[in-house]
Amino acid sequence: MNFAFTEEQEELRKSARSFLENYSSSERVREMMETESGYDKEVWTRIGQELGWPSLHIPEEYGGSGFSYVELIAVMEEMGTTLLCSPFFSSVCLAANALLQGSNDKLKKEHLPGIASGDTIATLAFTEPNGRWGADGITSTAVSDGGDFLLNGVKSFVIDGHTAQLLIVAARTEGTTGTDGVSLFAVPADTAGVSSRALNTMDLTRKQAEITLENVRVPSNALLTDAGAAWPALSKTLDLAAVALAAEQVGGAQRCLDTSVEYAKVRVQFGRPIGSFQAIKHKCADMLLEVESARSAAYYAGWAAAEDNEELSTVAPLAKAYCSDAYFHCAAENIQIHGGIGFTWEHDAHLYFKRAKSAEIFLGDATYHRELLAQRIGL
Repeated sequence: MNFAFTEEQEELRKSARSFLENYSSSERVREMMETESGYDKEVWTRIGQELGWPSLHIPEEYGGSGFSYVELIAVMEEMGTTLLCSPFFSSVCLAANALLQGSNDKLKKEHLPGIASGDTIATLAFTEPNGRWGADGITSTAVSDGGDFLLNGVKSFVIDGHTAQLLIVAARTEGTTGTDGVSLFAVPADTAGVSSRALNTMDLTRKQAEITLENVRVPSNALLTDAGAAWPALSKTLDLAAVALAAEQVGGAQRCLDTSVEYAKVRVQFGRPIGSFQAIKHKCADMLLEVESARSAAYYAGWAAAEDNEELSTVAPLAKAYCSDAYFHCAAENIQIHGGIGFTWEHDAHLYFKRAKSAEIFLGDATYHRELLAQRIGL
């Protein structure tokens, strides 16, 4: 296997970096944080129509570009570097992956072209107020009713749930537990009985919402898989999303390291740059080690996802656990190295710290993923 990016993939990274430096600057991120939608619609249109990022790993038969997961994680890393505010992760890494892992080809042809072009904002409504990330956390119900299904329940921490046009909803058959009886439904957000409420969150760069389902009637052809048999598809979707998120975390951790080193070179104390002090050297050295190790983990997981390798089920939780710890530690050290200014609202250090914390918890924290890894390898 070759973990070096090809010339074309490097060009993709460079073009992504150039675009994001102009359209996801600190000033633009702060502007989007204050909006209800949480993203710039014109920038999102350019990302979808001109750059084609949402279409990267979607097969050509569904309106995508037909590239692999390697190209996707290359772009995700650059997005993490600049804290891009957009519905990319929710639409591409969650909803599109769920549709692709499903067996309903009609739904793929109906919804994936819109996601690939950026015209359709979609998300996965999986987690509930109990905050559990495993199958046991799904308590929303799907009751068969005359050939249709009635959905009831509350979904929390739904990324871009208040602006999404399409919801991929996880619900279970009444009386089932664990991985049994779980179904996935494609539900238009304007369906009767669906309501959303934006949540107040610590990380304002990535909006979350609460989705309430009250006797939402959906046809049986809205099922992504056979009724009650969706957990394998959902589990793999979460693994793929974890890999993408790990790559994003690497980008954020790298920016924290770069910012820390740059500041350590110019901040003078006691007549010397603070980077010459051993304590600061040790912090930066530890951050470098963590960033490079996290990058290796994320890239390996990206290769496994691109090859649809059987290792994906083990390397995905491994990458998510390590990258979560690395990003949060680098974000915290970034604040420490900057000293008092790092605690101010005006400095960007707190933006990365908050994104690091929200990314650490989303899809399950490092402890959850270590336990998941242990279960999957039989420990």
